[in-house]
Amino acid sequence: MSIVQTEQSSPIILAENLTKVYAAGRLQVTAVRGVSLAVERGEFVAIVGPSGSGKSTLFYLLGGLTQATEGRVVIDGVDFATLSDGERTRLRKQRIGFVFQKFNLLPTLSAMGNIEIAWAVSGRKEPLDLKYLDHLSELLSIQGRFQHRPSELSGGEQQRVAIARALITRPAIVLADEPTGNLDTRNSEAVLEMLLKSNRELGQTTLMITHNPEAASIASRILYMRDGEIVREEKGSRPDAA
Repeated sequence: MSIVQTEQSSPIILAENLTKVYAAGRLQVTAVRGVSLAVERGEFVAIVGPSGSGKSTLFYLLGGLTQATEGRVVIDGVDFATLSDGERTRLRKQRIGFVFQKFNLLPTLSAMGNIEIAWAVSGRKEPLDLKYLDHLSELLSIQGRFQHRPSELSGGEQQRVAIARALITRPAIVLADEPTGNLDTRNSEAVLEMLLKSNRELGQTTLMITHNPEAASIASRILYMRDGEIVREEKGSRPDAA
């Protein structure tokens, strides 16, 4: 199946009646209960909730990293349920950049090597755009750190390299799961500012999962989860929040 671009006016992320049930021995645990949401192109949306609220499971569902028990996820006009495993992987590589709480950098590679490997596995045949990489390095304040291995970088620098790795393929969507969870206050603020800049300056749609309402406040829209459901929605505090 070919993955085609949808019309620009439709939501870039659409979830309808999502439910995810896990088996825990003889018990069944419902992590997500009938969630529906739509994210428009260029939005910055934060999903907030305490541990066990279902927000990370929702993240995995929206990113196509796990399959829903019920309901559907449509990414850029493509329904995950209509795709094979290989097609789902290809869609993720082409359309989505992931940022996780654990930086997941390969320890034997330099920062540049970690970014280059993300480009290589994306399947793109053209060479890495070095001008765009320079722009990213300036945006993320990691100039001069490309030849350092992860062990030689601070936590904040590692997360910024992880963001560069997620952005290097110019994905339409950035999904970030607790991107500041392993960082101190100063580095957390820096990483949040980087995500906000990438949303504003590069035009990527950003959806961030966090347990921290203060971190979520940078988004244009905030969704609150509890017991597997979205229980309320608020505007964020950023100046351009609609």
